[in-house]
Amino acid sequence: MAGSQRIILGIDPGTNILGYGVILVDRKQVHYVDMGVLDLRKEKDHFIKLSRIFEGVGELMERYAPDDLAIEAPFYGKNVQSMLKLGRAQGAAIAAGLHRQIPVFEYAPRKVKMAITGRGDASKEQVKLLMEKTLRTTLDSKFLDATDALAIAMCHFYQLTSPLVDTAASRNWKSFAEAHPSRVSSGVEADKK
Repeated sequence: MAGSQRIILGIDPGTNILGYGVILVDRKQVHYVDMGVLDLRKEKDHFIKLSRIFEGVGELMERYAPDDLAIEAPFYGKNVQSMLKLGRAQGAAIAAGLHRQIPVFEYAPRKVKMAITGRGDASKEQVKLLMEKTLRTTLDSKFLDATDALAIAMCHFYQLTSPLVDTAASRNWKSFAEAHPSRVSSGVEADKK
């Protein structure tokens, strides 16, 4: 991890409630900075919501100057429309980061829960409890979207500091194959056996 300090902004995207969490990493020690939500429930126009997400996340970036943006990937839940709206919310937040040249990292909800609790099916309440212990602070239960955002930021921190993870090579298969040619079989050897 480059530099002795790093600020990570975690985003739990949503078109009604968007959670955010900010952590400071200082020599591999993690400190709670802030968390909260953008409450968009009163806004009825979906496109205005997206504009408010872009502006709101941009304001958070101006306030905290994060080194990285860690964001949760949309997932298929109850219906396709919900996933589409989540993807749009995620896109607006990502665009705010890219507009400011902040690197963006995406994590699946199951991966975040696994990184924080050791269980991919953990509840929001379990994630909150473990975030309180890890960050040595008390977090308000009415902001579970914000504690999820903190967990996304922590997941990114764990990804950066794990000796088992080569972040540049783990982004896609082609990068991995190029970075580790001795670990990739062409299939020809397998056919000969």
